[in-house]
Amino acid sequence: MTVSTSWEFITECLRNELQEYGALLGLFEDQQANLLRRDADAVLALANSLEEQVRRAHDVREHREQAVRRFASSIAEPKDSTLRQLIHHFPAEVHPLIIALIDEINHLIHRVRRGARQNQVMLARTVEAHEEVLRMLRPDSFTKTYSPSGAVAHASSPAWQAAG
Repeated sequence: MTVSTSWEFITECLRNELQEYGALLGLFEDQQANLLRRDADAVLALANSLEEQVRRAHDVREHREQAVRRFASSIAEPKDSTLRQLIHHFPAEVHPLIIALIDEINHLIHRVRRGARQNQVMLARTVEAHEEVLRMLRPDSFTKTYSPSGAVAHASSPAWQAAG
């Protein structure tokens, strides 16, 4: 693998990774919009798409990391070298491109993680709100207990028992 084909191939890998993380961010944004609209069916429908997109993003990232390891090995650098550490082996004119792609991917990863956390919090609050409504409708169906660590846990009776 020559340096010329290496930087071109690695750049293509970075572009693919950027595209997959962008698609993942879009799905999290769609999920959040559906959560805000309280569209449970749409949220559920997105779950499989999210899982599939996470797998694709992981696979593309793994592919890029393998390409970087192969390149590092081909130039007698440690296989665990980061792309930023290896950039001086590429032609100077492509350094800004590679740095921009790396920075944008890192920015997207940050936004994806933030979106995932926000959606997780929204989902948890939705579940809590539903449990509260159920507690008001059937207070005898829920029992508060304490875990060994002292945290309050809510146990609920199965619906068939609560119905009597």
